[in-house]
Amino acid sequence: MEQWKNRVVIIGGGAAGFFAAITCKAANPGLEVVILEKGKQVLQKVRISGGGRCNVTHACFDPLELVKFYPRGGKALLGPFHRFQPGDTMEWFAERGVETKVEADNRVFPVTDRSQSIVDCLFKAADETGISVITRCGMTRLEPSKKGGWNIYTAQKTWRAGQVVLASGSSPVVWKMLAELGLKTINPVPSLFTFNIKDLRLEGLPGIAVPTVVKAPTLGLEEYGPTLITHWGLSGPGILKLSAWGARPMHECQYRFPIHINWLPDENRERIHSRINDLRRTEGKRWVQKQPAVELPTRLWQRLAAFAGIPADRKWGDLRKNETRALIGVLTDSVFEVNGKSTFKDEFVTCGGVALDEINFKSMECHRFPGLYLAGEVLNIDAVTGGFNFQAAWTEGWIAGKAIAAAVS
Repeated sequence: MEQWKNRVVIIGGGAAGFFAAITCKAANPGLEVVILEKGKQVLQKVRISGGGRCNVTHACFDPLELVKFYPRGGKALLGPFHRFQPGDTMEWFAERGVETKVEADNRVFPVTDRSQSIVDCLFKAADETGISVITRCGMTRLEPSKKGGWNIYTAQKTWRAGQVVLASGSSPVVWKMLAELGLKTINPVPSLFTFNIKDLRLEGLPGIAVPTVVKAPTLGLEEYGPTLITHWGLSGPGILKLSAWGARPMHECQYRFPIHINWLPDENRERIHSRINDLRRTEGKRWVQKQPAVELPTRLWQRLAAFAGIPADRKWGDLRKNETRALIGVLTDSVFEVNGKSTFKDEFVTCGGVALDEINFKSMECHRFPGLYLAGEVLNIDAVTGGFNFQAAWTEGWIAGKAIAAAVS
């Protein structure tokens, strides 16, 4: 057999690419497997994920529930998740010496709390199976060879391979190449971003995080989760989830829209009113702004009370009915104007990519181009925050690797 027929070239040294390479080589040791990475480092997103701890996956072990966390691609991933899901990911790393832990919010991290543990594990597995990793080697062109297989052009050399895995992440250059081949692509827009908001209620409060319900009524969106006040506006899991589900409509309105925040999602207006009445009776001589009626950080409470029109010297015993109504209103329905977004540059996630009907999700192979497999963010698949994007990458890479190993035998 000609050497190129046994060669598998992986484009992209990220989570999906490494998993495809390792799975493929482990299942079929006779293959030559090469990872080409355009950057100077591989596994960069793995290194920085979760603040350097690496949110490996999410402890959701029912595929029917798991797919609900994917604004785009959930239906396509249902079958793949029945074959390789978060429990399999945790077991895969455990078998290679990396134990994981499930935190209170069901996010999964290595017990070391160091992303380097995951990086080292993947490097070791690649090294032990004889996978070549070449950095600073970006693909400039991809084409089917007239003599069979694929030609992969780089600045250094031209590779010929029987099988190619495109795990290049969010790459406009690669999407353009695929479009030129005739594959359908969906215009990419940002997902998982924070909201830029200039509002006196938030100034001087960065670092405060509280559980909230966040709504964008004009876009028909609502999410529950912690909201974090930042120097530029609002972030946190609740905001990020809202941005994932609203990626396209938010892009269409140029990231300018109102949001409504309920700072007390576990309360109702009647209970809040009752607490205020209790304070009138028991703490009547204390100032409203210095004695919160609910469980909120004092600085946030003071800012919201002031916005409700309550004077700094107003005492609970003197609180007026209209002030009570205004206070309950801002606690349960504060309206802010979003005026732009901010993204995490290194952890950037996109909504868009290769259309899912181009792919056979039993193998991750292109329907129209045998020997060409796609995995990771190159596809029009993305998830909310919490380890779900990594799980899609592990699953897609594993399926592609298994399929290639079986096809070249």
